[in-house]
Amino acid sequence: MKALLAAMLIAVTPALVVAQSKPPAKKEAKETVKKRGGKAAPKTVEESIPVDDDPATKLTPADLEVAKLVHVGDIPCELGATVHITPHKREGFFIVRTGIQRFRMHPVESKTGAIRLEDPVAQAMWLQLGNKSMLMSQKLGRRLADECMSPAQSAVAEALKTNPMPSLLEPLPAANPASAPQAQAAPAPVPAAPASR
Repeated sequence: MKALLAAMLIAVTPALVVAQSKPPAKKEAKETVKKRGGKAAPKTVEESIPVDDDPATKLTPADLEVAKLVHVGDIPCELGATVHITPHKREGFFIVRTGIQRFRMHPVESKTGAIRLEDPVAQAMWLQLGNKSMLMSQKLGRRLADECMSPAQSAVAEALKTNPMPSLLEPLPAANPASAPQAQAAPAPVPAAPASR
């Protein structure tokens, strides 16, 4: 029985290896070309502007203001990764690279106030907070680079270590009684006069 099972595994293993190394079908490649060729790409909830060097794509004045806040240059990340952000030839657009991956991104208005760049065609997003940034692939459902910090973000992260923000879930600290002004004592109640009969 064991010999039969071992023989079956040996026979199936080469087929599995070939199936895993098979190149993607041409149909998948055509769909990607169609998306890059101007067809509608899947959009995120906050995304409303398609990007692909289309000269008709215009950014709003609010988007251009957000673009001025994006940290550019080589931004080191955890695990030795680096994200390279360079301004695109078009105002407000950026080229974001990590490893061999390259994205054309533009600012997207965020409801949280974070700086957010997106490439809806490649389904990637750069999220920039005050103390760190991250590059995420919505297509793969994972982070491509995390804990990325420009020099300005490193300074904010260090300041937060020494002076952390108060938690929103903890109650406010009680006031110091020595520093609080003394409340005036309420006058004592006046005794009622005896009733005359």
